[in-house]
Amino acid sequence: MATHLYPAIFTEESDGYSVTFPDFEGCFSEGDTLEEAYEMAIDALGLYLEDSEKAFKYPKATNPKSIITNENEFVVMVEFNMIEYMKKHDDKAIKKTLTIPAWLNELAVKENVNFSQTLQNALIEQLKIAQ
Repeated sequence: MATHLYPAIFTEESDGYSVTFPDFEGCFSEGDTLEEAYEMAIDALGLYLEDSEKAFKYPKATNPKSIITNENEFVVMVEFNMIEYMKKHDDKAIKKTLTIPAWLNELAVKENVNFSQTLQNALIEQLKIAQ
């Protein structure tokens, strides 16, 4: 899964910054400092995109040069990676039942193989997810 860059409009307020995304209607955030507003913008994108109908469907980013801002606004490109977001915010364990041949199970048990960790490693490799 690739990292995506989206323009965000940061508006300087009297008590911090508000953030909106031209490419995502209704996706907004805020922060007391510029750094906090940026981090909150990433979380806002994650919350917006993790909706099952939107997850992993990324629109083409608006060209930041085409965004018209007001005097107290500026455009910042926000970097977003859904896999990294999910690793940070959705680490609950899910129980899965699987079937393997008895001989393979016996060998793995003798070698004290951690089945859960082995399956996680295999899925990460199969899905080509960077660690």
